[in-house]
Amino acid sequence: MRIRRKPWARPELAECPFCIDHPEEFIGRWQQSFAKEQPLHLELGCGKGGFMAQKAVRNPDINFLAVDIESDILGLTKRNIEQSYEQAGKPVDNVRIFAYDIERILQVLDSHDEVERIYINFCNPWPKKKHKKKRLTYPRQLFFYQEFLKNGGEIWFKVNWFKTDDDELFEESLGYFEMCGFTQEYLTYDLAQSGFAENIVTEHEQMFMDQGIKIKFLIAKNHGRVSALPPVVPKETQEEEDSSDEE
Repeated sequence: MRIRRKPWARPELAECPFCIDHPEEFIGRWQQSFAKEQPLHLELGCGKGGFMAQKAVRNPDINFLAVDIESDILGLTKRNIEQSYEQAGKPVDNVRIFAYDIERILQVLDSHDEVERIYINFCNPWPKKKHKKKRLTYPRQLFFYQEFLKNGGEIWFKVNWFKTDDDELFEESLGYFEMCGFTQEYLTYDLAQSGFAENIVTEHEQMFMDQGIKIKFLIAKNHGRVSALPPVVPKETQEEEDSSDEE
């Protein structure tokens, strides 16, 4: 998705007390950036911040990190979070946001940070075979997350059931999680009808629901790395990707 440039975003983020300009400086000590030490949760690909703006203000006993690669869109995250906390009459003291390439996530988080939960909501499906390695749920990425995700920690993964691309992402991601030693703690192909009480419905998600589009949702539990190196996709899948690269 091409993001329209927002000239105001970078200046606002530079002045924002809960935006971290150089996240590498906090690797291994993220708790020190918050008012007090609490369980740490992380959202990968936070977009406009609709999820984080609701989740963080409702859970003052948890510290939250939200990351997106685009500074322009992170400006909207900042504004949405500020609005949510202002309406609640609370200071923004349990959430930090920063712009970063998630493929390089191990440059900003390590095992000392002990993240208890990761949220991945409606991420890019990267449907072309040669691009699947960019998926936030690809085995190499899951292997990276296990460096800082606590043993017994969870990844909450949400996808809309609208396009074939998203359906394929979800189904193949189930295999990715299994390859990396995660277990399925919760799985539904229709989140709205599942009765799952902790769901945060964003404007983006409500739009899908209003159109009758079902939301698929997985909670995967981490049991630690199954090998010293990232698991690889099955040979036949890898061959398909390699042949696609040549097209």
